[in-house]
Amino acid sequence: MTSAELDRLERGLVSGDRRSLAKAITLAESSRGDHQNDAQRLLERLLPRTGRAARVGITGVPGVGKSTFIEVFGLYLIERGHRVAVLAVDPSSSLSGGSILGDKTRMPRLSAAEASFIRPSPAGRTLGGVTSRTRESMLLCEAAGYDVLLVETVGVGQSEYAVASMVDFFLVLMLAGAGDELQGIKRGILELADALAINKADGDNVRAAGRARAEYQAAFHLMRAGASWEPPVLTVSAQEGSGIGEIWDAIVRHRKQTTESGELEKKRSHQQHRWFWTLIEQGMKARFLARPDVAAALADVERALAQKTLAPTAAARRILDLVDK
Repeated sequence: MTSAELDRLERGLVSGDRRSLAKAITLAESSRGDHQNDAQRLLERLLPRTGRAARVGITGVPGVGKSTFIEVFGLYLIERGHRVAVLAVDPSSSLSGGSILGDKTRMPRLSAAEASFIRPSPAGRTLGGVTSRTRESMLLCEAAGYDVLLVETVGVGQSEYAVASMVDFFLVLMLAGAGDELQGIKRGILELADALAINKADGDNVRAAGRARAEYQAAFHLMRAGASWEPPVLTVSAQEGSGIGEIWDAIVRHRKQTTESGELEKKRSHQQHRWFWTLIEQGMKARFLARPDVAAALADVERALAQKTLAPTAAARRILDLVDK
C-alpha cells in the first residue's frame, strides 16, 4: 500500500467511515506479510487516538439471549449519544469464514444503526489469533470514534478468559430457573466477572430471577470479600428493555472508581504487557516451526510417536534441541 493510499484509509477511518474501518480491520486480520506491515503502519499512526473508549466484555451460557441483549443494550447506548462497536470473538469461525450465527442477522436493528459497527473476529488456527485480531480491531474502532466497545464471546471455554484479558469490564449473563443456579458457569468465570445479569427476568420468570439474584449476590460477597469492587447482580429483560440502564450505570460507576484509583491504568498496562509477550511467544513459535530442519525433524518425530518407538518427552526434547542450532 502506497503512502497516499494509507493516508486515504487513515482519513476515512478517522472521519468515522465504516467502510474504511472494515477495510482496516481486514488488513489487520490478513496473514500476508505486506498486509501486516501496512496494518502496523496504520496502527502506529492511529495510536494517539486510542484508549478512550469503554471496553466491555460480554459472555453467557448457551440460550441466555446474548444477541438480543447486546442489540437492545447497543441501541440504548446509541440513543444516549454513544457510538457502539460490537466485536464477536468466534473461535470456530475459521471453519465458516465468519461468525457462527452471522452477526448482522442476529442483530438487524443494531447493524442498521448509523452509530454502530458490528464485526466478527475470526480465529485463524488458535484462540491466540482471536486475541491478537480482536485487540487490533478494538484499537481501530477507538480511532474511528467508537466510545463503547462490546466484545462478545460467541464460542465457549477459553474465549471467556481471552476476552476478560482485553476489556475493562466483564459482564456475565445468566438465566434463572434452569436447575442449579450455578449451572454452566465455572467458578473461574465468576471470579472474572465485574457484574452478573440475570436475563429474561420477565413474565413467570420474575420471581425465579429475583431468587437467583439473591443467591449470586451472596456468592459474590463470599468470593470477593475485601475487594475494592463487589460485582453487582442485576436482573434484566432484553425482551422488555428493563434493567438495561442499571447495567450501564454499573459500568459507569466501575469506570469512575477504577479511573480515580488508578486501577484502570494499571489493568490496561498489564494487558498491554501480556499482549506483548503473547505476540513474542507466537512469533518465536511460528518462526521456529517454519525452519526447514525443524519441519523435517518434526516429520520424523511424529512418525516415531505414531509407531510408539519414541516417548513424547524424548520427542519434544529432540525438537527443542534444535533451538540452539
